[in-house]
Amino acid sequence: MRIRALSTALSLTLVAAAALVGVSTPASAAPLTKVLVFSKTAGFRHSSIPNGIAAIQQLGTTNGFTVTATEDAGQFTTANLAQYQAVVWLSTTGDVLDPAQQNAFQAYIAAGGGYVGVHAAADTEYDWAWYGGLVGGYFNSHPATQQATVRTEDRSNVSTAHLPQNWTRTDEWYNYRANPRANVKVLSNLDESSYSGGTMNGDHPITWCQNYGGGRAWYTGLGHTEQTYTEANFTRMLLGGIQIAAGAKPADCRPEVGYTALFDGTQASLNQWRQAGPGGFTLADGTLTSNGGMGLLWYPVRTFANYSLKLDWMMPGDDNGGVFIGFPDPQGDPWQPVDAGHEIQIDATDADPSRTTGSVYSFRAPDTAARAAALNPPGSWNTYEIGVHGQRVEIWLNGVKINDYTSTRNIANGYIGVQNDGAGMDINYRNIRIKTDGGNPPQPPTTDLAQGKPTATSSVEPGSPHVAANAVDGNSGTRWGSAHADPQWISVDLGATYALNRVRLNWEAAYGRAYQIQTSPNNSTWTTVYSTTTSDGGVDDLTLTGTGRYVRVNGTARGTAWGYSLWDLNVYGTPVTGTPTLLSSGRPTATSSVEPGSAHVAANAVDGNTATRWGSAYADPQWISVDLGATRSLSRVRLNWEAAYGRAYQIQTSPDNSTWTTVYSTTTSDGGIDDITLTGTGRHVRVYGTQRALTPYGYSLWEFEVYGA
Repeated sequence: MRIRALSTALSLTLVAAAALVGVSTPASAAPLTKVLVFSKTAGFRHSSIPNGIAAIQQLGTTNGFTVTATEDAGQFTTANLAQYQAVVWLSTTGDVLDPAQQNAFQAYIAAGGGYVGVHAAADTEYDWAWYGGLVGGYFNSHPATQQATVRTEDRSNVSTAHLPQNWTRTDEWYNYRANPRANVKVLSNLDESSYSGGTMNGDHPITWCQNYGGGRAWYTGLGHTEQTYTEANFTRMLLGGIQIAAGAKPADCRPEVGYTALFDGTQASLNQWRQAGPGGFTLADGTLTSNGGMGLLWYPVRTFANYSLKLDWMMPGDDNGGVFIGFPDPQGDPWQPVDAGHEIQIDATDADPSRTTGSVYSFRAPDTAARAAALNPPGSWNTYEIGVHGQRVEIWLNGVKINDYTSTRNIANGYIGVQNDGAGMDINYRNIRIKTDGGNPPQPPTTDLAQGKPTATSSVEPGSPHVAANAVDGNSGTRWGSAHADPQWISVDLGATYALNRVRLNWEAAYGRAYQIQTSPNNSTWTTVYSTTTSDGGVDDLTLTGTGRYVRVNGTARGTAWGYSLWDLNVYGTPVTGTPTLLSSGRPTATSSVEPGSAHVAANAVDGNTATRWGSAYADPQWISVDLGATRSLSRVRLNWEAAYGRAYQIQTSPDNSTWTTVYSTTTSDGGIDDITLTGTGRHVRVYGTQRALTPYGYSLWEFEVYGA
């Protein structure tokens, strides 16, 4: 950050703290000059091996290292291996080294050598336990080659930083005999729901790295197909793996377990955070990008003590940012964390060493040699680990410790945040996670129960597009605005009864000074679960306790001359056991017909708006169906008929929208609301009308609601 002048007393403190004590300096990264590619097979042989060799040779030509390709295990001698910074095992299979050759390779790794395993390298040397530990996981099985989604876990590692958060591609996806996560740093994993044949119970590492036996190892299960080696994303990943194994690029390959995501790249997790001061951040591909400032994005859900905080960051050029720790609620003022907490600085070029990357800003300079060896340059991603234990602050950069400072400030328990320093001081953050010494308590639910649900309101600002639905659309750039009078309210139907623990109100400039949060089981009888007369606008992130299907913000005193205006109304909680959930809201519909020349389409019956309806042609039979998206256990159907109702109809279910089972039938409906308790299972639910009550008209439903589990 660029900061105000410090007091004389504080300046004297800085002088006294200028030197570092007890921080080790790593050796500088060695240049990458020679790589050995080993592709001997004693089992299945992949046709892609020549493609892999050619791709690595091209990487060498482009990046200044030579490549020797061999299938001669005789090259595994102590003297010969010593000339290579890394050895790539390219889809090797079976038992490929004799005991003497194994000993030579093990000695090579012990002396600081590098191993790169590609695809079937995990299908190799099953009787050599040391090798099994080196590769990280032995091959177990694979389904047919198919498309799947690779989820990038470590987006600062030089081999995976360029990848999207979700990468869809085709390969032969290996299952492993055991999950390697406890022993390696997982860089990417497979989304087992995106393909058929995954057997690792939803936690399926596919690319990882580790420090092993004195050297470094990097492995990827990708690489089966010939086309793989022409994919720019893959070859860049492979280059990064070679650079890591060779020690030419810094990487934190320590296992990472027990961390809880505070920002995981989704809008839902970002909604947990609050901006103090000017500027802010945009979100794209799981990455926060700063704009304006000087401001602070902070995590208001809880304070932390005795923890390890990790996050990835990147500056495009000579930019500026920082991570704040140990500060109290800033009350909208980004300078309070400056004065009460500490900033872990990110700045490539500040002449003051106590204000450069890795410093405890203005209090403690980093070990500059250690930082230089570990730091990736502007335009590249880096990872901070910040340890806070009591007053002690330790800082690791890409796995290398670069700072150790004991503070005189009360930072032992406080909030954390990231800085947007100012216009032109661009910075990016990803993957913010934390682990406390005693284990992290469960975080508040991050699923916004209100998003996309039906809304109602007392008014809409005349002549404006600021309708109530804007407050629950998940878009913080659209809003609800009321008429300019008191009182006003906005409510949301959650579709089922929930035990509520949090409501978040993101006010526009026209905020409510006095309001209540109210709940209701029936949209009629309301219970107040939170009340204030002193809101100051901005974001009100409220912890509360209540139960209800409907939630209402009831404003009684405006904070401005205008109306009430909310960018977002977010509601969080957990389902009440035994309470059926509304499954049909907003789901795809189909129908036998629509009243000719009308706007009464089928979707109107599941839009949550009792002023819109579906109307059919004037004939028997007619039907309307809804696709619930998956097979559900059904317990209730509620039909809100318009005047043109069905006297005789059946409720039917289907697994495939083809074969239908009747779960309820009547010939004596009298219209109004038919609230039906039933038992059935299906993905598709249909109201099949066989006799209209008013023969001059069709069938007409204001709402078609399906409930279940």
